[in-house]
Amino acid sequence: MPLDNPTRHALPLNALRAFEASARLGGFARAAHELKLTPGAIAALVKTLERQYGAALFERHAKGVRLTPLGESIKGQFTEAFDAVEDAARTLRRLAAPQRVHIVTSPALAHLWVGPRLPQLTEMLAPIEISVTAVDEVPNLKRSPFDLCLFYTDRLERGQRALASEEVLPVCVPALAAGIRSVDDLAQVRCIAEVDWNDWEVWAREVMGAPFVARGPGFSLYASAVQQALLGAGVLIGRRSLVQRYLDSGELVAPIARAVPLGLHIAAWALPAAKGNRSVAAVEEGLAQLAKC
Repeated sequence: MPLDNPTRHALPLNALRAFEASARLGGFARAAHELKLTPGAIAALVKTLERQYGAALFERHAKGVRLTPLGESIKGQFTEAFDAVEDAARTLRRLAAPQRVHIVTSPALAHLWVGPRLPQLTEMLAPIEISVTAVDEVPNLKRSPFDLCLFYTDRLERGQRALASEEVLPVCVPALAAGIRSVDDLAQVRCIAEVDWNDWEVWAREVMGAPFVARGPGFSLYASAVQQALLGAGVLIGRRSLVQRYLDSGELVAPIARAVPLGLHIAAWALPAAKGNRSVAAVEEGLAQLAKC
């Protein structure tokens, strides 16, 4: 009598991924952010997993969740397993599309640094295809579908390549600059800032020798702050690497020509799985060449 070959038990992969992310990151909310789901969806997936296996993996509390001893004991195995799956997926992507390079960077650098250089970079490196994704934070290097990182850093680490050293200075449209003759005049105008950066503070400490509070609108997207400056809405504390093309064109000017080093570098580095990839290396080298222009 012929016997059927045994088949693997169907794994609840979505639920297992929800458990692994929650265990690794320390909660359902953080796992939801990483997996692009809601905390409620993560909680439901984990609950489904617990019902299927008949054991609790998390203890629920008013302030969050905590792994049970069982959950703690298996957390590492699932993290290693999903890391291996991600690594295999990256290998598949690289072999399937060897001339496609995916850059991950911050929103500000994507809009104001990479974006303006992308047409020339694409022309230089054809037929390499280049795509760009903007994220708020440097991604988990073991879980990223990207090839090349491009972010600000205050300290260069092994494998990172500095493309530019950043400095800040006030910039505005020429009409507004006509009324600014000294640093004291800044107290009388609207001063635009990126709300998560302390660039005005760094510049004022060096140039004015005293604290300075920007009296004007703040923006969470630096590209929006630049756009407001271009519309004449106020004086922006500009990162030179991000506003230089507007200074070159004359759309913006520096009413007080005093730039202050910010202590940050724009750095590029290949993700571990992309090291040794000629296309990725070519894109990094191309960005370094265009950074000098």
